[in-house]
Amino acid sequence: MTFKTDIEIARAASKRPIQDIGAAIGIGADDLLPYGHDKAKVSQSFIDGVQDRPTGKLILVTAINPTPAGEGKTTTTVGLGDGLNAIGKKAMVCIREASLGPNFGMKGGAAGGGYAQIVPMEEMNLHFTGDFHAITSAHSLLSAMIDNHIYWGNELEIDTRRVVWRRVVDMNDRALRQITASLGGVSNGFPRETGFDITVASEVMACLCLATDLGDLERRLGDMIVAYRRDRSPVYCRDIKADGAMTVLLKDAMQPNLVQTLENNPAFVHGGPFANIAHGCNSVIATTTALKLADYVVTEAGFGADLGAEKFMNIKCRKAGLAPDCVVLVATVRAMKMNGGVAKADLGAENVDAVKAGCANLGRHIGNLKSFGVPVVVAINHFTGDSEAEVAAVQEFVAGQGSEAIVCKHWAEGSKGTEALAARVAEIADAGQANFAPLYPDEMPLFQKIETIAKRIYHADEVLADKKIRDQLKAWEADGYGHLPVCMAKTQYSFTTDPERRGAPTGHSVPVREVRLSAGAGFVVVICGEIMTMPGLPRVPSAESIRLNDAGEVEGLF
Repeated sequence: MTFKTDIEIARAASKRPIQDIGAAIGIGADDLLPYGHDKAKVSQSFIDGVQDRPTGKLILVTAINPTPAGEGKTTTTVGLGDGLNAIGKKAMVCIREASLGPNFGMKGGAAGGGYAQIVPMEEMNLHFTGDFHAITSAHSLLSAMIDNHIYWGNELEIDTRRVVWRRVVDMNDRALRQITASLGGVSNGFPRETGFDITVASEVMACLCLATDLGDLERRLGDMIVAYRRDRSPVYCRDIKADGAMTVLLKDAMQPNLVQTLENNPAFVHGGPFANIAHGCNSVIATTTALKLADYVVTEAGFGADLGAEKFMNIKCRKAGLAPDCVVLVATVRAMKMNGGVAKADLGAENVDAVKAGCANLGRHIGNLKSFGVPVVVAINHFTGDSEAEVAAVQEFVAGQGSEAIVCKHWAEGSKGTEALAARVAEIADAGQANFAPLYPDEMPLFQKIETIAKRIYHADEVLADKKIRDQLKAWEADGYGHLPVCMAKTQYSFTTDPERRGAPTGHSVPVREVRLSAGAGFVVVICGEIMTMPGLPRVPSAESIRLNDAGEVEGLF
């Protein structure tokens, strides 16, 4: 049997004009700012005008730890949104925008797959509506103004050894992780060490994704700490007087992007902080607006539930006053086998014992998610090679965890393949069984928050942090930042900081290498193990196979 590729399916899509998509959820043409025929931004005036409407049900899609076997979290998010609409529910999808770095590195695209995709796929995975470029530009403006302030006399008395604002670019480029700037003589400024992060790790990205409107965004940008003086007092973005101009650059990027699924259902694609080095969720403004326009909103959190879902619950929900009504945990039989010790080359052969062994990872995530007080349903993202016995083994295991696993075939069948999942999710959400609460209170000390996540989510024995890090956390508490949540920067491939340790390991430690205060975004970033805030390209990057064909079409994004 011959299957069409994702990109072939996306190209054959029968897209409706974006004004029709908007009209279906009550957004008039005057409130849409079109970017071509198939994507548009939603005006702030419209968003302001719907705030008194009832709030829909929020459904979070997350996954087990990713493996080379593939899980299909975004595909399931899109498929579930289509499935809810197919059974007569008014539903919207909210996902993040794709970063160029991983698209040209390992992933190759981030718009779903098969017959559960968001379109226009190529544009979403490339420049889209320019949001990431605007964020990069706003971040770079602040970088330039900091060095310019120092060059012209340093009135704020910035200690050039303690400039903490790094630079960003939306590309995986390991050569930029640590650089020396301002070389070349007096006219170029004062030489100092700095470095680059990837744009999706920028605090500007986090601020935009957590802000409720442009006023809130400007306040958050102003609150960002960019450097310290010799007396260790902080210098803020507003001291540099960059917050106003940065907000101007982000004026359009702040507005959610409206697009559609292959089945012409509405979707917001907006914002894109990484889940392993940032908070991993689409924008608050997109999610909260969708909840006013639809009865059910299906959103996702990046990577495995130990990263994306934890941050969704402890950071996004806490900051935005959100509470999920149901969580869908995505898993595949293939991933269970890989967690059970099967090599990728051998995944095609039936191996029920390996499936059972690998289910420990799935069980850990189920337990973790339930600890937030939210009902959990497992979606088995079906592959054609899955045997009935292997599927049954997963379902039996999940039933033993007090949950249920539903087979989903959205990749091959679109909404028809998720109708059973959609019906069950809607039933759970409507029943109001959720009793959501974050994992820790605001007033808990920062290091104790780190320990709480490490022990309760990662199931580690201890957190390893030297005196310098502990003293830094205490100093931030003394400065009034102790109430902030923590954002763990950790490998997505394991509950540990070792990406090779699959399954559900115990008896491990979580080493903290560095902590960074994101005072504007409103969290403390905790960098664990060898995680990098500027990823590198793999040995064979996806970029090598991405090109234009003779018809001028993009090839290789999937």
